[in-house]
Amino acid sequence: MECHVRTATNKDAAAISRVVLAALRESNSQDYPPDVIAQVERSFAPETVIAQLAKRRVFVALLGENIIGTAALDGDVVRSVFVDPAHQKGGIGRHLMDVIHGSAALAGIGVVRVPASITAEKFYAALGYQKIRDEFHGAERTIVMEKQL
Repeated sequence: MECHVRTATNKDAAAISRVVLAALRESNSQDYPPDVIAQVERSFAPETVIAQLAKRRVFVALLGENIIGTAALDGDVVRSVFVDPAHQKGGIGRHLMDVIHGSAALAGIGVVRVPASITAEKFYAALGYQKIRDEFHGAERTIVMEKQL
């Protein structure tokens, strides 16, 4: 069964939260200490996800009826790209990024940026993103990267 991507709705908030929390706990926890993971988790409670849906263009990847990934475009910034750990390394993230890039290009955006986690830096580099700088938010390190569309 192949995944498909669609625009997220408020009804998807709990499932988006579940996917993000699973990815944070299983994948990102290899690169960040527990206090950083806990801090980031607070940004992805279902009610916070609903607020993000009103401000950003959020997409979900589905396998059948199940949400297995998410990604968002906030102006020219890619945000919150997460794939359920059970489905990572299977092309879901790349598919979501193709949709993000297409959406940005349709909006006339020529360059997109992403504040990448340490965990995702290689993923974005493989998609043609270049590192611009490191940023620190307390103990959380993110790598700001950009790509010409």
